[in-house]
Amino acid sequence: MTLGNATEEPRIRRKVRFDDNELARSLYGERNEHLHLIEDKIGLSVHAKGSDLILEGGEWQVQLAEKVLRQLYGLLESDYPLFPNDVGYAVRILSGDESVELKQIFKDQVYISSKKKIITPKTVNQKEYIDSIRKYDIVFSIGPAGTGKTYLAMAMAVAALMKKEIRRVVLARPAVEAGERLGFLPGDLYEKVNPYLRPLYDALHDMMDFDSASRLIQQGVIEVAPLAFMRGRTLNDSFVILDEAQNATSEQMKMFLTRLGFSSKAVITGDVTQTDLPDGKRSGLVEAKEILSHIKGIRFVFFSREDVIRHPLVQEIIDAYEKIEEKRRFPGNGGHPSGDS
Repeated sequence: MTLGNATEEPRIRRKVRFDDNELARSLYGERNEHLHLIEDKIGLSVHAKGSDLILEGGEWQVQLAEKVLRQLYGLLESDYPLFPNDVGYAVRILSGDESVELKQIFKDQVYISSKKKIITPKTVNQKEYIDSIRKYDIVFSIGPAGTGKTYLAMAMAVAALMKKEIRRVVLARPAVEAGERLGFLPGDLYEKVNPYLRPLYDALHDMMDFDSASRLIQQGVIEVAPLAFMRGRTLNDSFVILDEAQNATSEQMKMFLTRLGFSSKAVITGDVTQTDLPDGKRSGLVEAKEILSHIKGIRFVFFSREDVIRHPLVQEIIDAYEKIEEKRRFPGNGGHPSGDS
């Protein structure tokens, strides 16, 4: 899938030269993999001749490809390790706004995981998200799965803990089934709610080695708990994350937000299109968006399908579901609210 149709305007040729042959090879990728990605995503031809590239396509495609290539080369000059996914992210970002400087996004290091993986934002909205977490004490992030809402919040929390900016990390999630049906599950209360918390453990163990994470959990420095366990507490010197907040009721959301104590931050993540609450229960995340957005000190960051950083097919899956949901909501006019195409 390309970003434009080069046949709609006259084709042009442009030579782009890079001074450092070794960096140029890294820019091209193994077997010119990065160049093939740019060709496929933008819709032009790229021919490599040593440290020179010949770009052929419509004027818009050539200009975009040159900007992508020069900015990626600049990242390599600053010792940034370039991967194929970064090339795709770069095309996506600059096709939306050519004024963006990739260095400001890709070089903003959030954390280095135990696997020596450097965690950085990969989209403009992700950059806004981590900047908001740094600046505001309460941040809501709303958007589809795969946009890094929880993962980046976890990275920011662990980084703050390692820098001793906070004393504790608290990770919470609603256990939607924590009503009558929970009683039918085998085991004690911990064993009943643990499956709901598994995604938080998975993200945590991606940040830290298993032994370190386990030790901090045993010491109470990192706490992973169902949302109901937050009631009656005051959380000082803490970084608190509420995940899957669309499944919190209005009462639970108010309870959670009023737990925040001194020198603490709270990040609330969720996808308002994926609510699993029973009929008649309003999502606390939806309500919070309506009644808290005007309060200074609280920040809302919104993600879209353009911010999905999982497998490329995830974007197409999200698109397909959004289209069918539009058709269901507006069956009489082709899925469009006004009937316009």
